[in-house]
Amino acid sequence: MFFEYPELLWLLVVPALLVLHYVYREVAQKRPHLRVSTSVPWMLRGRSFMSFFRHVPFALRIAALSLIVVAIARPRSSEDMERVDTEGIDIVLAMDVSTSMLARDLTPDRISASKDIAIEFISQRPTDRMGIVVFAGESFTQCPLTTDRATLINLMKEVQTDLIEDGTAIGNGLATAVARMKDSDAKSRVVILLTDGVNNRGEVSPNMAAEIAKTYGVRVYTIGVGKEGMAPYPVMTPWGVEVQNVKVEIDEALLSDIAESTGGRYFRATDNTKLAEIYSEINRMEKARTTVDSFPVYKELFGMYALLALLALLLELILNWFVIRRLP
Repeated sequence: MFFEYPELLWLLVVPALLVLHYVYREVAQKRPHLRVSTSVPWMLRGRSFMSFFRHVPFALRIAALSLIVVAIARPRSSEDMERVDTEGIDIVLAMDVSTSMLARDLTPDRISASKDIAIEFISQRPTDRMGIVVFAGESFTQCPLTTDRATLINLMKEVQTDLIEDGTAIGNGLATAVARMKDSDAKSRVVILLTDGVNNRGEVSPNMAAEIAKTYGVRVYTIGVGKEGMAPYPVMTPWGVEVQNVKVEIDEALLSDIAESTGGRYFRATDNTKLAEIYSEINRMEKARTTVDSFPVYKELFGMYALLALLALLLELILNWFVIRRLP
């Protein structure tokens, strides 16, 4: 606590002088007296409580005057507050949902592992706007840019392989993701494109989509999902579903070119741990810039002292009218 006008505290000398004058009048100054034959009855009786009580109104008056002086000196308290401004980042997760994502070289399969790790990534970025685009033979927006984490996570959980026509249209998926951000005013715009195949469908070529992303200042991180060589894949046979090893084909050169041309990076995820590490690395690289401003917040305290002074004066008035006047 501090005082805005500390020089006014010198006025506390006034109640101090009043106290000295009161003491002088009560003790040092001669008072009327009466001669009696003996003082024994008064000595045996002692001084009653009421004889001391008559000083209470004066004490209340002095307290009220002192509190008024403190109040007009304007007592205040302060504490430092911080305002944090974040530089917004818009992120679109473009996820391959072709049937090849059912391969089981990740646990339990590629698409399930990708969804779980993406949900964890979403949860770690509460201040960013994020969206979801899915693609196979064509592409569409599963969730537009939003800060509603609950909705985003629920829509990510609903992603599955039979949503759209099968195939791998990497160019369409990237172009749709960029279209979600072309009108964004965010300082940083990012697409995380995850696929496990080779582009074989779509009206927009991957290179053209990369040029569009570069034009709009969108940085693209590409992730190739799948082990090297062969991967277990569920195949429908006359005897039911059987797991067979199929060749893993990922166009790493294309994904590297897309990432490099837009200022991003290409990653290869061969298992769940590696995929989680990739998302963690992207999370570290794409940190929002924060600006912290410190400023004091003041709280006025004079009202409390003024109220206490008023209560002291009221109590003095009540005592004078209903108690002191009735003393013998």
